[in-house]
Amino acid sequence: MKKPALKFDTGALKAAAKELLAGGLRRNLRMLAIAAGAVTLIALLGFLFLKSQGVDYRQQSEILGYLRELKEIDGRGDIEVLRARIEGASGRERAAAPQGNRVPELLRRLKTAAAEVDSPVLGRGLPELTRAFEQKTELLTRYRAAGATVTSALARIIEFDTEVAGLVRGAWQSVPQRERLVAVESTAALLFAHVVRYCADPTEDERKNVEMFAADLRKAGNGMPQGLREGLARMDATVQQVLGAKPVEDELFQKIALASAGPRIDSLTDAFSAETAETQIDSERYRIYLIAYAGAMLILIGWLLSRLAMSYRLLESRVEERTRELSNALTQLKESESQLIQNEKMSSLGQMVAGIAHEINTPLAYVKNSLGSVAGKLPEVKKLIVETNKLLKLMEAGNPDPATLQTKFLSVRELVNHFAEQQALAELGQLATDGLYGIEQISEIVLNLKNFSRLDRSKVSSFNLNEGLESSLLLAKHELKHLTVKKEFGDIPAITCSPSQLNQVFLNLINNAAQAIESAGGEITLRTRSADAGHVLVEIADNGKGIPPEIMSKIFDPFFTTKAVGKGTGLGLSISYKIIEQHGGKISVDSVVGKGTTFCILLPLVPPEPEVLES
Repeated sequence: MKKPALKFDTGALKAAAKELLAGGLRRNLRMLAIAAGAVTLIALLGFLFLKSQGVDYRQQSEILGYLRELKEIDGRGDIEVLRARIEGASGRERAAAPQGNRVPELLRRLKTAAAEVDSPVLGRGLPELTRAFEQKTELLTRYRAAGATVTSALARIIEFDTEVAGLVRGAWQSVPQRERLVAVESTAALLFAHVVRYCADPTEDERKNVEMFAADLRKAGNGMPQGLREGLARMDATVQQVLGAKPVEDELFQKIALASAGPRIDSLTDAFSAETAETQIDSERYRIYLIAYAGAMLILIGWLLSRLAMSYRLLESRVEERTRELSNALTQLKESESQLIQNEKMSSLGQMVAGIAHEINTPLAYVKNSLGSVAGKLPEVKKLIVETNKLLKLMEAGNPDPATLQTKFLSVRELVNHFAEQQALAELGQLATDGLYGIEQISEIVLNLKNFSRLDRSKVSSFNLNEGLESSLLLAKHELKHLTVKKEFGDIPAITCSPSQLNQVFLNLINNAAQAIESAGGEITLRTRSADAGHVLVEIADNGKGIPPEIMSKIFDPFFTTKAVGKGTGLGLSISYKIIEQHGGKISVDSVVGKGTTFCILLPLVPPEPEVLES
């Protein structure tokens, strides 16, 4: 019997696969576009929200406060410098650093606040303002140094005025030309007076007067005593020091006056205020945009929610429809699966038809020969019955003819003696026994075939696996005629199962074992034993060619087979694996190439869920 082939429309499968991939790609692109649109809308909303944030008036007030304080410090510094200029030596110390350490701290705070408000105006203006204060600080330091020089020199000149007067009095006796001493003293006094005037009003005329009297004092000292000349020289050097330091002080004063940071602070304050006002206007404008955008978003969300509700209702109807379709498909799939398993079973039976026919022919020959022999004996039995019947009729007659009666009696006795000599009755009994034996053998084979191939596969009953193995061996007898079969059956309890399904598994594994043996001396061993209190173990081992390691992981895959085309569907082991799994059991395989293969089946006495056996 030729095994039915399983045919698949590969073109339809490829087309379905391409359509599935294309549908998945379209769904992915659609989801990606929706996600990108949502991110864009949220990003725009966040942008409008950030732009609509108003001015931080607290930080604005702090910044303006810092600028006002800097301006006040700068103004006080200018006043102190002017007062020092007016007061002269007594006010120069106050002009040293009127800003103290407050300015750097204010500039640091201002820079920090500018970074927090992200103000371009402050970002551009603060470096210039910082440089202006640094430059002014430097000028004030230099101005103090120059003023200190002038003050120190002027103090020494005052001392020299008294010293020169003393030296003149000391030389009064030693210098005969006393009018020259008077001239020296008076020139020194005039020089002192003009130096003081020059320090108070450093005009060019006063400078020339100081230089003129200094020259006159040097001339007047010529020819004077050594001590007087040295005193006049020291006074002249100090006067020259004043003449050198005073212009520097005046120049620094002019630079300080021009280096005032007040205008920069005013400009920066005005620019920052204008920037703040513009920012506030922009915030109001973006707030309007935000309100409009939020309204549009609400409308869009409402529309989307309505569409979503419609889609949800449509989806519900489609889900219900698809559920019905899937339920129908599942039912059809189960029916197809059951039919596929049945086809595999019938395919296995088809391979054994020739052997089973041979097995049936042997007991059938018993019946045929017995019936033929019985048919050959029937004429003699019929003749004995006819003659005996005639003898009985003569004996029933009232006055039978003795000679006729004697003749008929002798004929019947001769037939009986013939039967007795040939033991015909014993032979007929043996022929009937042989015939009945043959019929019983045929009946057993037919019953096993019926049990194996029946469609009521979901029927669950108590079943002894030893009986199932015996039945499977009988069906596979033709495949095993050249092999040695060892049965090592243990005393195992019956289990709750589907006998038909397990018989299919046993027959499939026995056939596979027989086909795996390619040389003489083949041997198949069947073992059963109790694995534990709740399980039984069945082992089907052969000494065939074994299974290569590279395909060991694939042997239970559907449609995987190493047999030639037309000799195997590749479903036998896959179906066997599923049947054992549905019974709550496990099937494993251990194989060594060149030595053989052993399949181990572990089955529970009672499946956890008997309903799973339905298929």
